[in-house]
This record gives sequence, structure tokens and C-alpha cells, in this order.
Amino acid sequence: MAPSRMNSVYFITAIVCRVVFRIYFRWRVHNRERVPRTGPAILASNHASFVDPPMIGSPLPRMINYLARETLFRNPIAIWYMRALNGVPVDRDGGSAKGLRIILQRLQEGEAIVLFPEGTRTHDGSLQRARSGIGLTVLKSDAPVIPLRIFGTFEAYGRHLKFPRPLPVVLKFGHPIDFSAERAEARVCSKPRLKQLYQEVADKIMEAIKHLEPWEDVEHFG
Repeated sequence: MAPSRMNSVYFITAIVCRVVFRIYFRWRVHNRERVPRTGPAILASNHASFVDPPMIGSPLPRMINYLARETLFRNPIAIWYMRALNGVPVDRDGGSAKGLRIILQRLQEGEAIVLFPEGTRTHDGSLQRARSGIGLTVLKSDAPVIPLRIFGTFEAYGRHLKFPRPLPVVLKFGHPIDFSAERAEARVCSKPRLKQLYQEVADKIMEAIKHLEPWEDVEHFG
């Protein structure tokens, strides 16, 4: 199923982000064509900064769904804007039964969503261990999983900074990961084994992210 048409708010926001990132962060993007233009997709990324979500979504020619803390949905204007950007409200820990239902529903409807396996922004710039939540989402869907890695956003605007610094940022999309074997096992295995599978899938995704390198096949956006 094709994703919904990009609305004007989303389109304008993406254009503005591209310009700002290109000028301020000397932004470079690798291999965005590895993200399917239609159909469901899970984009799994490391997480180092508040700017990671728009960094991921703005170079893509399709709408992406994002997880956003429920605290961002507190007033009518914020609710309207977050909904226009395909924001999915989640609790402080980055997940909830309601949030999971929305994610799975949007994947079933042929949409794409960004997930951060680590669950929260890194404190020191290094990759963290993945939480099992992304494994649950992957195994309950049939969507392809595209790993990606962002380099430089911790140095440019990590949680230790109050204002972003004009440092270079690189975004690298990887090849889709095959989880057909894990999905087949998940349909028949015991509950204890299923919980193990959730973490194994999450670890496999983080390993793919870890091995992405910030060079070759670079695209420029102005």
C-alpha cells in the first residue's frame, strides 16, 4: 500500500530542515535510495541528539512517522503540528501499549517509521545497547528494517550542549536486514524464547548500525 501524500506542513518543514542542515551542519547523506519509496519500513538509527529525527526524515521523498514524548502534545498548536509531522505520542520511557498499537497500525497501512533501538540519547557519544522494544515491533510486523547511523550530532548538539554548534554531520543508510528466520520462529516458539528473540533482534540491528561507516556514495542537499 502506498503511503499517504505528503502534506504541506510536512513538506515545508522538510525543506527548511534541509537548508538549515546543509548550511549550518555541512550535512551529507549517504544511500538514501536504500529506503523504499513506498510500503512499510522501519528505519532504525542510533540516537545522539534532538535533531536526529528531522535529520533522518527530511532527505527522504516520503512521509516518515516519528515517536514523540506525550509532553509535546500539550496544547492545540503543538498537537496540530505534531500530527502534521506524523508524530506518535509515547510515554517518558519511549514506549506504551497505545504507542505500539499506533506504530503497528501505521506499518500495516504501508507507512514508514523511525525507531531508536537505544531508546534514549547517548550520554557520551558512544553507541548504547539496544532495548528489546524494537525487537518486539520488528517481529510483530513484516516491514523491512533499514539500519542507519548518524555521525556528528552528539558533538554538534548532544545533551551536554545548550545550543547547537556548526560542526559537520553525516547520515548513512545501510542495507535492509533480513529477519525472516526470526519472524518464522516467533510464530511458534515459547514465551520465554520469544522474549529472548526480542533482544536478539535488537542486538542484530545495533550491530548493523555499528558497522556503518561515514563515507562513500555521498549525496548533497541544498
